[in-house]
Parts: sequence; C-alpha cells; structure tokens
Amino acid sequence: MIQDILQYAFLQNAFLAGIIIGIIAPLLGVFIVVRRLSLIADALSHVTLAGIAASLLLEKKFLIFSGLNPLYMGMVFSVGGSLFIEKLRSVYKHYQELAIPIILSGGIGLGAIFISLADGFNTDLFGYLFGSVSAVSRADLYTILFISVFVIAAIIVLYKELFLLSFDEEHAKASGIAVKSIHFVFIIMVALVIASSMRIVGILLVSSLMTLPVAASIRIAKGFKQTIVYSLIFGETSVIGGLVLSYYLDLAPGGTIVMISVLILVITILIKKINSARPVKMG
Repeated sequence: MIQDILQYAFLQNAFLAGIIIGIIAPLLGVFIVVRRLSLIADALSHVTLAGIAASLLLEKKFLIFSGLNPLYMGMVFSVGGSLFIEKLRSVYKHYQELAIPIILSGGIGLGAIFISLADGFNTDLFGYLFGSVSAVSRADLYTILFISVFVIAAIIVLYKELFLLSFDEEHAKASGIAVKSIHFVFIIMVALVIASSMRIVGILLVSSLMTLPVAASIRIAKGFKQTIVYSLIFGETSVIGGLVLSYYLDLAPGGTIVMISVLILVITILIKKINSARPVKMG
C-alpha cells in the first residue's frame, strides 16, 4: 500500500486530505456538541448536496460551466445555508432550534429538484454522497488545506470566546464578547469544513465525523481540553483506519470511517461502564 501511495497521486491526495479532515472535523465537532448543535452538521451537509447537484446540473446544461469544481458550488450553498440558519435563529428567538430542520428540509428539497432536473443520479453525485478516494484531486487537497489553516487559526485566536460561548452564552454576552460575530465566524467554519470533508467521507456521513469522535471522547475525558485531544485522536484513527481498510477490502471509504468511529464509541462506553462498576477502595 505504501508503494502505491508513493506511486499514485490520487492516493496521496486522499490520505493527506483525510489526515487534515481527521483534525478539523472533530476539532469543530467538540464545540458543536457542547453547544448542542449536533444536527447543524446534518442540515448543512444536505444544503451542500443541493449545491453539488446544482453544479452538476449547470455543467450538464451549459458548456460554460464545464470543468467547474462542484466543491466550490457546494461551499457556496453550505455557507449560504449557514447564514440562513443565523437569520432564522433571529426570527424564531424563542424557538431557535427550528432553524436547523427548516434548512435541512430546504436542502433536501432543493437537492431532489436539481437531481431530477439533471436526469437522476450519476457516478459523480454518488461519489459525493458516500465519499470517493479516487475523486480527490490536487485542487481539492489545496482547498482543504487552506480551509484547515483558516479554521485552526480562528480557533486558536478565538478559543476563550468560543469556550465561554459554548458553556454560558448569557455570561459571554455580559462579559462584552461580540456573541453574534463569534457565532457568525463559527457557523461559517462549520459550513466550510462540511463542504470540504465530503470528498473523503461523503455528504451523508460527514456529520458523523464531527460528532462520533466527540461522543466517544466525552465518555472518558476529564476536561474540555482533554475532550479535544481525545476527539482528534479518535478522528484520525477513524479516518486513517477507514482509508486503509477500504483500500485492502475494496469498501466505501466514508462508510468504513464511520463504522470505525462507531466501534471506538462502543469501546469507550464499555470502558466507562467497566470503570464505573469497579468497587471504590476505602482508605
């Protein structure tokens, strides 16, 4: 396998992109889970699907759009969806969670319409749905790298604000933190990471990579920073393990990555139960 990675550019792209996504997806996922916004990843992934379908439709119908990377249209739709979520949260001030299913439903509806106009599914769209190692181009890799640098830099700079906002939004407002601006930057980062992760994991599975490693780390971590560290370890283990297994067993990479994440989660739950069942030593 190492020989093939050194020989074939598409394998190099896939593994490098996977390693990067294995860092940024769980990193943002920690803040998403703590803020109880886990479903936002699902909503934006379905909006991204609509963007991909729209791009493939335009490419099929208009010659001028041939050669356009669907990833960019997916990002535009994902960011647009994140902005609509913010707008709806302000409209439904007492029912802010409604914004997520509204955007999710809209994303599914738009995606279905664009797919039907494009005369149904094709191989490209199927690869975006469930991930495709061979489809990761050098341009995709550079895009993912650029987004990862932006996300990691933003989290380092805004760590204290994001931490406070995640646990106590009212206190964050009282402390003078620009809550709306911070949340705006955060939601844009989530949208970009979801759009960039779809090549490896797939649109329908990308939210799993943002939540499952975090769910596993919460079971055994003893603090917020430890949760982040464990999430990154579990995320990387899932991605690298999934890519290796999918290579040798000829499986879908996205599904394999997610199932390894599920296995890690089950193991951490069992470890927690075993430790809880142990008798406490006195004296």
